[in-house]
Amino acid sequence: MGQTYRHFSREFKRHAVQLVTEQGRPVRQVAHELDLHPNLLHQWRRQVVTQGEQAFSGKGRVKPEQAELRRLRKELETVKAQRDILKKALAVFSKQHR
Repeated sequence: MGQTYRHFSREFKRHAVQLVTEQGRPVRQVAHELDLHPNLLHQWRRQVVTQGEQAFSGKGRVKPEQAELRRLRKELETVKAQRDILKKALAVFSKQHR
């Protein structure tokens, strides 16, 4: 029997973190009221502290840094492929002149 995972919306996570940070309520109490494990709430709070508005971007939403990294890696693959083709062409043409 597989374990089922619950998914929480960005708004739910932000609200849960606000209950702890802005209202000063204990993590354990808020976690119990929302039927969460306290460690999960601690994790969400760390994400808000470290990532700010970028926290909880969700599925399919890529952070700008990750999108740029993905684009650069793809561009690097293209440039390497072009380089390899040119090396092979140079080898073919240099053999023809001999």
